[in-house]
Amino acid sequence: MLGLMSTAERYVVASELDLRIQTESDALDAIGKAGRSRRLLLTESDVSPDFFDLRTGLAGAVFQKFVTYGVLVAFVVEAPSRYGPRFVELAREHACHPQIRIATSRADAESWLRA
Repeated sequence: MLGLMSTAERYVVASELDLRIQTESDALDAIGKAGRSRRLLLTESDVSPDFFDLRTGLAGAVFQKFVTYGVLVAFVVEAPSRYGPRFVELAREHACHPQIRIATSRADAESWLRA
């Protein structure tokens, strides 16, 4: 989904590039594919189930890579409660994070990425 109205509004949709984040190093691949846009939209199906088990540390490691490399990421999780209370807490913390947003709808995620 590159090619929106202006450079500031461009973002990459992970599923359109067959991006899947299963390991921390996959985050680096996603950063590379985000290219100049430095904006990425992920959905639940774009990440490993381990991502939602916060005990694995995968979510934290992936988020840290995105922050370190200055990539804006909107992550669509329609029902955070499906993944337990710790994930709900993480989703609340990232509902207004300056770089990584967890949104409950694609429309909200896209709106934030375009802003």
